[in-house]
Amino acid sequence: MDREKPCVLVLDANQRSALAVTRSLGKSGHYDISTADSVPSALGGASRYSQTYYRYPDPNQYPKEFVRWISDFSSKHHFDLYMPTTEVTSQLLLQFQEDLPHVELPFASYTNVMALAQKASLVKLAQEHDIAVPKSAVYESRDQVDAGELTFPVVIKPALSHIFRDDHWVHTQVKVIKDMAGWNNAMQAMHYLDYAPFMLQEFIPGHGSGVFCIYNRGKPVQFFAHQRLREKPPEGGVSVLSRSIPVPEDLKAASERLLNAVSWHGVAMVEFRVSNEGKPYLMEVNTRFWGSLQLAIDAGVDFPLMLADLHLDRPPTSTNAGYKDDQRLRWVLGDLDSLYIFMKSSYPIRRKIRRIMEFLSIRFYGQKHEINRLHDLRPAWIELKQYLKSLR
Repeated sequence: MDREKPCVLVLDANQRSALAVTRSLGKSGHYDISTADSVPSALGGASRYSQTYYRYPDPNQYPKEFVRWISDFSSKHHFDLYMPTTEVTSQLLLQFQEDLPHVELPFASYTNVMALAQKASLVKLAQEHDIAVPKSAVYESRDQVDAGELTFPVVIKPALSHIFRDDHWVHTQVKVIKDMAGWNNAMQAMHYLDYAPFMLQEFIPGHGSGVFCIYNRGKPVQFFAHQRLREKPPEGGVSVLSRSIPVPEDLKAASERLLNAVSWHGVAMVEFRVSNEGKPYLMEVNTRFWGSLQLAIDAGVDFPLMLADLHLDRPPTSTNAGYKDDQRLRWVLGDLDSLYIFMKSSYPIRRKIRRIMEFLSIRFYGQKHEINRLHDLRPAWIELKQYLKSLR
């Protein structure tokens, strides 16, 4: 490594967002990049821009062992910045930050992060700053709910997406419940509602929309927005085809009020549900890099490079000027999965034929593949091997 350059360790290297971070910082030429994850080979680790790949204990299965590994590793290897890209690793490192004196993280404080990550406190904060949220009721456990008084549809929203309990993680999920039968099934499946706080929220018909941003110690630096064109699963989920769009002013204003209130630092994705009447309601805030990060970079907003420069107080090597509208990003294998799910569904044959034609269509300008890049081909090969292995 070039000791004149800051050294960055990108964690969660098998995530698509981590690959985007690795490529962004590596291509800049201003940072030396290494990567790490719990799997034998990872997307980011296979990139030409990763000088060294390290393997650590799975933080989902062995969180304490992961923290211990980071502690030992950071005492032996110098890195100017650690960049986690998942909620689990970022919250673990923040939670145990006092035990990790050599680990520099580009985040706000643990208290501020949890103020946004914890959904009940987020609702309260939003209401204090005149940001619309769905009607919500908070419960400490499901025993407090009188099922006979429920109005459907209703949304079950655990306070946290991941709960650290008895030295392990419990993974929760948000569910839209349409009737009493669905409620009973959810109560049987969602065992963590016995002890974990959750909300019951009004369901807002409409569509999802989000604002992506970066803050520098309480001050907004850059905003970005995209539209999901295809998702996995098709009825709503992870973006497999998306395009950049101008930032909606009402969503931007609400996001600023929220993030200013906690003197935010770092990146964030503020998610809204826009009703059929056009009114935005705050849903949640992701306090880490998001899945379609590469789209912002392709459109001209290099969030990873901006974050590294800002946090390390280096001269900016990426500007916060306007970005390209209608730049598109396609995750090919994710799109293939989405097509498969669509074809298995009960949609009319005419819609299925149209969906196949959309999948096969080629856009020769203004669109890039998320993983498949000619200048950095090995991650695509790693992804394909992992994909084929998952089909066995």
